[in-house]
Amino acid sequence: MEFAYDDRTVELRQRLEAFLTECVYPAEPVHHEQVLAAGDPWARPPVMAELKAQARERGLWNLFLPDARYGAGLTNLQYAPLAELTGRSPHLAPEALNCAAPDTGNMELLAEFGSEAQRKQWLMPLLAGEIRSAFCMTEPEVASSDATNIGTRITRDGDHYVINGRKWWSSGAMDPRCEIFIVMGKTDPDADRHRQQSMILVPRDTPGVTVRRGMRVFGYSDAPHGGHAEIDFSDVRVPAENLVGEEGTGFAIAQARLGPGRIHHCMRLVGMAERALELLCRRVLDRVAFGRPLAEQGVVREWIAESRVRIEQARLLVLKTAWLMDTVGNKGAHTEIQAIKIATPLMAEWVIDKAIQAHGGAGVSQDTPLAELWAAARTLRLADGPDEVHRASLARRELRRWS
Repeated sequence: MEFAYDDRTVELRQRLEAFLTECVYPAEPVHHEQVLAAGDPWARPPVMAELKAQARERGLWNLFLPDARYGAGLTNLQYAPLAELTGRSPHLAPEALNCAAPDTGNMELLAEFGSEAQRKQWLMPLLAGEIRSAFCMTEPEVASSDATNIGTRITRDGDHYVINGRKWWSSGAMDPRCEIFIVMGKTDPDADRHRQQSMILVPRDTPGVTVRRGMRVFGYSDAPHGGHAEIDFSDVRVPAENLVGEEGTGFAIAQARLGPGRIHHCMRLVGMAERALELLCRRVLDRVAFGRPLAEQGVVREWIAESRVRIEQARLLVLKTAWLMDTVGNKGAHTEIQAIKIATPLMAEWVIDKAIQAHGGAGVSQDTPLAELWAAARTLRLADGPDEVHRASLARRELRRWS
């Protein structure tokens, strides 16, 4: 693996860094003010549409899709440093580039597993940024860390399927532009446990769909990622052609979707940690306590040095994982995907925590992005599988090498 970025990546990084400096960072306080003025925590303020238009003009659009028919045609290794940069402003930059979850995973799912009609109806508007989407897998009544537990039923009835169940933490569902839900449920509870599930497309306005409430993340709406919702599906009837793939393939499709999603989160987490470390350093150089700058305090210098070590370790593991996904495929990179999913959120959480500590009361206020960054990093120790599940799976794989 080459450690140097190729020419295309270098050029895109330069363009993206300029976009962040000139457009995104100045828009952060504007975005906050517009959300407050709207009186709706899940409102989409006008500044986001302006950022999207600017990103498209600069050729910074759909960078995440390796399929050149739909996206920029970048490899995972090329996309990694770009996604890292968007992590420096995770509530604005990813969506501005049409590279925000859950739409990225949903677009990848439709591109790989959707029918031609499904791609035309739903993928193309998502690629254009005209609509948004939601992913509905997690449920409140079961331990969703084991996806085979889900209880939502998808029952065939002639030329239709009927969906009944309740979902929560349905990413993207609170965005007012969300028009399509990708729902995972059981089509055959008597099949093998990994062949019971299927995926189906449910338009938001289908009768029987009720968005009960928005879920808050440590008190935040998480609106830039489309928010998260609790949703009831009561005798929801959709055409049979809305099934994604075949019956019984839902679990496999979910795993194929979550692999790239996990590395995208980790790429952005490295950028989040870099932003936090920059804010930490600026703060301690600027503030004086007990007669000398905070930067001269030994404990503060220890935080800075340890942060740099942890960030570099995580970045290298993320880049190795991206390289493996490009060269041997997602299955061949399974061990590394799980390793980064364990290590990177912990790293970012630690670095952001130290930046918060250096800022004192300002660190937990709305005057810096640190509190929201910490909430995002801590949440990612649960999203796409909790630490404990990945550790257990990783340990089993390691033990098999010696048994």
